[in-house]
Amino acid sequence: MFEKARLKLTIWYLFLIMVISIFFSLVIFFGATREFDRVIRFEDFRLQHPDQVEIYIQRPVWDMDTLPLPSHPNPQLIQATKIRMMEELALINVLILILSSFAGYFLAGRTLRPIKDMVDEQNRFITDASHELNTPLTSLKTSIEVNLRDKNFNEKKARILLQSNLEDVNSLQTLSDELIKLNQYQKVNGNITFGKVNLTDTINKALEKVNKQARVKKIKINLKLPKVFVNGDAKSLTELFVILLDNSVKYSKNNKEVNVIGKKLDSRIEIMVEDQGLGIAKEDLPFIFERFYRSEKSRTKTNYQGYGLGLSIAKRVVNLHNGNIVVESELNKGTKFTVTLNII
Repeated sequence: MFEKARLKLTIWYLFLIMVISIFFSLVIFFGATREFDRVIRFEDFRLQHPDQVEIYIQRPVWDMDTLPLPSHPNPQLIQATKIRMMEELALINVLILILSSFAGYFLAGRTLRPIKDMVDEQNRFITDASHELNTPLTSLKTSIEVNLRDKNFNEKKARILLQSNLEDVNSLQTLSDELIKLNQYQKVNGNITFGKVNLTDTINKALEKVNKQARVKKIKINLKLPKVFVNGDAKSLTELFVILLDNSVKYSKNNKEVNVIGKKLDSRIEIMVEDQGLGIAKEDLPFIFERFYRSEKSRTKTNYQGYGLGLSIAKRVVNLHNGNIVVESELNKGTKFTVTLNII
């Protein structure tokens, strides 16, 4: 599809270039032949009236047409000259056509590249989303079909089935919510309102949402933050730190610590969220902010649930705030996310 579109666009480029080239060739040809006729007239007049040459030289070019026709014209010479001029212009147009073919093909590729990348990204998204949706749907379908064939199906089994189905529905709802958030944060300032935000309060709100999970695993979260304000959206920034803290707690073993440290740097602040968890393999680090990406060597070998959308959402939130997020990690030693934001 991309190659066909590229060829069509190249043809359109060639058509436009050749129309312009032929038009200017005709202009040059008729202008040159007219000037050629003027030169012949003037040369003949100079031979017949040498005393009046200076007068005519000082007159405008269009007045040369008022000169009388040459008394002894050479039509064969004139015709041969015009034919050679046409041949030269035709050769120039052929060269323009050849060069424009290569240039147009190259330019068409450059023009369509962003569109191709966008279509490829969309196709990957559809494929990945379909795959993630298929897992809980298959589980739902299988459990229902199995229990429908059970002749001894009773209330106890029904409750177990409903509990299992509810977990799958919750999983689908989580995926749906994350997809909506991802779409929201893909838009420039999409549905978010910027204002003066107390960053410490925002991180404390995020901490409240992960405290329960941290207490279950007996993980201590240490906060060391200066009081600063940023120009941002409080809701999306809370979402950002919920994602980072949730990842740190989720992928840490019991009785470990998570440190959240803020460091002021002139007009910016760095917030580091550091854990002592499973870590991420070096080869996986460049891809962790991509949609649906989950590390094969560290995290997906565990039973932790997730769709690989959280860090992609976090990246988009940071981008919307004109900030930066980087990650450092080592397998079995821990991971550190550093978020940099502008302060006011």
